[in-house]
Amino acid sequence: MSTFLIRILLASLVIAMTIPQQSEAESEQWCIADEQTPDDELQAALDWACSKGGADCSQMQQQNQPCFLPNTIRDHASFAFNSYYQTYKHKGGSCYFKGAAMITELDPSHGSCRYEYNP
Repeated sequence: MSTFLIRILLASLVIAMTIPQQSEAESEQWCIADEQTPDDELQAALDWACSKGGADCSQMQQQNQPCFLPNTIRDHASFAFNSYYQTYKHKGGSCYFKGAAMITELDPSHGSCRYEYNP
């Protein structure tokens, strides 16, 4: 192998080693309601997610559950969207909900309400 090729390979290796690698924590993603989506669209997507969509909405459907508060359509939709997304993302499910949802890399969990994350 020529000296020139060895230098190119070594330079490529040095460059590859200096590019920061994404840590596991940086690649975590949750699906939440888009702030700009009107409540009626969120409600329709929430209803679908908790019924036909198969999301586990039990933690937000009753007052004594950890994700009931804040009791808003947007917060409940975020929890349901994420439940659906985490369950089905590896089976072709998306975080779209007719444009009502978006991906975030900030964990939306709060207080005793833990948003599921499945790598």
